[in-house]
Amino acid sequence: MPAPRKLDLPDGGSDASEDATLPAFERIKRHVLAQIASGVWREGDAIPAEESLAKTFGVSRMTVNRALRELSAEQVLRRVQGSGTFVAPRKYQAMLLQLHNIADEVVGRGHVHRSELHRLERCKADEVLAAQFGVPLQSTLFHSVVVHFENDQAIQVEDRYVNPIVAPDYLSYDFQGHTPNEYLMRVAPLQAVRFTIEANMPTAALCGLLDMAATDPCLVLKRQTQSQGHVASCATLWHPASRYQFAGAF
Repeated sequence: MPAPRKLDLPDGGSDASEDATLPAFERIKRHVLAQIASGVWREGDAIPAEESLAKTFGVSRMTVNRALRELSAEQVLRRVQGSGTFVAPRKYQAMLLQLHNIADEVVGRGHVHRSELHRLERCKADEVLAAQFGVPLQSTLFHSVVVHFENDQAIQVEDRYVNPIVAPDYLSYDFQGHTPNEYLMRVAPLQAVRFTIEANMPTAALCGLLDMAATDPCLVLKRQTQSQGHVASCATLWHPASRYQFAGAF
């Protein structure tokens, strides 16, 4: 995964408009996902043949083939040679590092959790974000920065980008009383997760948010989640190494 993006907190304007022009294969993918999400096509159902979809969208069969291949790679569809393409069973990827709500973790230790919302905005996908989300350059994304506290001590800065396709109401959610993870797990059921963990030195802005010395390192978790055949969110989670650890068990 790409190196962690530097957190830059000063105000930056964001354009709410979005280029509505999408490649034909992407329009086909969204159509298929909408049919599945609405229940028109259910698990195990055969979807229309490539020739039929090509005629419906006025594109080449090659374009349809690309859309269906990508959805198959994302485990949304299952292609059976000689039989057709079917809606795949929903699969959830088991992870060594389980996806927990940090508020639940803190409360589970018998401590008090609170959070501070420092940024909530629309933004445009640059080259890095467009590649991470698999969307066209300058597509609209949602962006939030939340600081999580345990007994009034900052333990995590959550710098998260979210795909509006899977979480359209993200900007109107109450993040004073709830966490982004809590909302996303409810509206965007988990399909797959990728993550990396590494040590990095924090920026001055991060040091201020985490109340830590500039000479101290952070444990950085970069996590990409997928839902409904899309990349749902890309989060960079910064933790002071002196007061946080990751643990797991088999």
